[in-house]
Amino acid sequence: MADSRFHRLRVADVIAESADARSFVFDLPQALRDAFSYRPGQFLTLKVPCAEATVQRCYSLSSAPGIDQAPKITIKRVRDGRASNWMCDSIRPGDELDVMAPAGVFTPRSLDGDLLLFAGGSGITPVLSILKSALVNGRGMLTLIYANRDAESVIFADELRQLGQRHAGRLRVIHWLDSVQGIPQQRHLEELARPWSMQECFICGPALFMENALAAMLALGLPRAKVHVERFVSLPDLPATGAKPSAGEPAAAAAGEAAASASASASASVESNASTNAAAEIETMLDGTSFHFVSEPGETLLDAMLRADVPAPNSCRSGLCGACMCRVVAGEVNLAANHVLDDADLAEGWTLACSATPASATLRVAFPD
Repeated sequence: MADSRFHRLRVADVIAESADARSFVFDLPQALRDAFSYRPGQFLTLKVPCAEATVQRCYSLSSAPGIDQAPKITIKRVRDGRASNWMCDSIRPGDELDVMAPAGVFTPRSLDGDLLLFAGGSGITPVLSILKSALVNGRGMLTLIYANRDAESVIFADELRQLGQRHAGRLRVIHWLDSVQGIPQQRHLEELARPWSMQECFICGPALFMENALAAMLALGLPRAKVHVERFVSLPDLPATGAKPSAGEPAAAAAGEAAASASASASASVESNASTNAAAEIETMLDGTSFHFVSEPGETLLDAMLRADVPAPNSCRSGLCGACMCRVVAGEVNLAANHVLDDADLAEGWTLACSATPASATLRVAFPD
């Protein structure tokens, strides 16, 4: 049975951003424009056909809503990266892919404040979307600390240079090259970020880079609630379709790997409780609207919401992407299959609707505004 969450989109253009990175621009039909409206920093989930299996992968949007005419993702080749490498090698303009509507919570609540942005390698993709949106629609000062292997690896180098010239006085870009300065450690990132250590911070890149950047900001005294870290892990392979691509479809090849925003996993909080076998009265706050419904025994929050026609954001449904992050305001949940939330997130009450089951008779959860 076809997954109704996915829509077939045509690739309108493929852009070589660097020697090992490609951008893919999608032709968005008028009928899907509302469904594919997005906020800066969000991602798309793609279904990538392969010879041995079909895989799903999450790729951040590097385009900015209301600024770029069409949604665009940017993918970098990675070692042993089946899907990323296949996309970069095989996809051409005119090919079609199954794509899910935008999702994700790695996005500023307001674009007016000062922002400190950390990007490592292809982690620049959602950060660029935030940066461009804030420059056009906000009034704050922006600082980007951007780490890469070498000068040839810098994605969007020309665009960042042009943005700096166009918005002189509001955008500061600090480049870090491993080939010249070595791999950035926590102490290096602390010194770079110290002058702007109290600004809301967004971090995306390889796992070690994100860990060092997060540790640096916490060491400088920035409250954890003002630090936003984007994490993905590879989604499970789907059953192979065995279908041969036709004209307008990408040629089959090996695929599947870590997402463009880089991958990192946090400790899962896995518990068992007899109360998960009982129904619960649930209130969900979403986009300023309150929804009331009752879950069935053993049902996840997301399944209960969707059954009650609550338009809850979701993507992987496997605890791997964070699209369904919500905060427990009252009551308790048991959480399994968590690869996104860290200990600080859990302590603040964040959970994943796709992997959480009620552990109390009543429960109140709220999605980010």
